[in-house]
Amino acid sequence: MDARSRNLFRRTGYRLLPGDAFSYVLHLRPAEWPIMAAHTLLGFILSVGLIPFLHGAEVGRAVWALVLWVVGLNGGTLALNSVFDQDEGDIGYLRAPPPAPRNLAWFSVGLMGLGQLLAFTLPLGYVVAYAACFAMSLAYSVPPLRFKAVAGVDWVINMWGFGFFTPYAGWAATGRPLDLMHGLVMLAFCPLFASLYPLTQIYQFEEDEARGDRTLALILGLRWSLVVAIGAAAAAFGLFAVGAVLRYAGLLPWLALAVAFGGWMWVLLPWYRRRETMTPAQHQARFYLALGAWAVTDLAVLYAFAL
Repeated sequence: MDARSRNLFRRTGYRLLPGDAFSYVLHLRPAEWPIMAAHTLLGFILSVGLIPFLHGAEVGRAVWALVLWVVGLNGGTLALNSVFDQDEGDIGYLRAPPPAPRNLAWFSVGLMGLGQLLAFTLPLGYVVAYAACFAMSLAYSVPPLRFKAVAGVDWVINMWGFGFFTPYAGWAATGRPLDLMHGLVMLAFCPLFASLYPLTQIYQFEEDEARGDRTLALILGLRWSLVVAIGAAAAAFGLFAVGAVLRYAGLLPWLALAVAFGGWMWVLLPWYRRRETMTPAQHQARFYLALGAWAVTDLAVLYAFAL
């Protein structure tokens, strides 16, 4: 099916925006925005507290920080990936991608650059976090560095960029200093994304290998990619547990964290056992279940550390 007429959303978008204009929007991968927004907002709520936030504390500042981080930085990063990957099959958060428009590279870098300038309306910690991830985005996607194709380096960039800096940016947008307990909680998302990242590559083995990209998952192979994912998830929840000890958390916060950890193991352990018999589509479906486990983890962390 033509990528432009795949569903009602796309048909409507291409009717409203002439030529390739809607392709620019699709390559920003709006399907991922809720996930990125939730993870960024997590840091903001950890800073101001859940109850004050629900009563409207600094909501306007949160929305502004989310727009810059999610649409400007993250959307621009994903669009820049599309420029150099030139995928024809499904990619993360975008099924049947349309061909990359002619000026997508300038559009994506310009969008990230605009976000960097506007970031100066927020506290310095947010500006620094944005700048660090902007630099990592360019190094990740653009030749001659193109660290996306360097196994291990791609992993490190993503675990810090999405895992740590994203919730930290939410916290930093409030201007409050970061304490040890909450710092450990945000640091825990670094190994948690180290667990998730190889899972994003497993169902793309054939395309990555054909393109010559030696991704982390290709280097590790299917079995060790899943072993690493299981071990990194366990390490992340170890850090969450240390944070809970520092907070003197009661029984219910511990229970919430245990449920989240159980969700990860429910996804990963059967995946490991059945790995050799699964099709790429089944691997992709498991990856989306892992995203669900991530969402449950965010909720558990809010309950354990923001109330």
